[in-house]
Amino acid sequence: MQVERRTLTVPEAARLLGISRNSAYLAARNGQLPVVRIGKRFVVPRTAIEALLGERVNLGQGQAASEA
Repeated sequence: MQVERRTLTVPEAARLLGISRNSAYLAARNGQLPVVRIGKRFVVPRTAIEALLGERVNLGQGQAASEA
């Protein structure tokens, strides 16, 4: 049984939003991309991406398999 992650890295969020990695980090620092900061690391709650896109984002097995 595989557990779905509740957060995304900033580069993962950037790919879903169709923006560059640098733009995503800039948006995170400016508060335009909702993030949780843990030490120096930013993570993006999956629910924040879903709210931004207004639909369910599925990072399930299909995408994981294509990235492997």
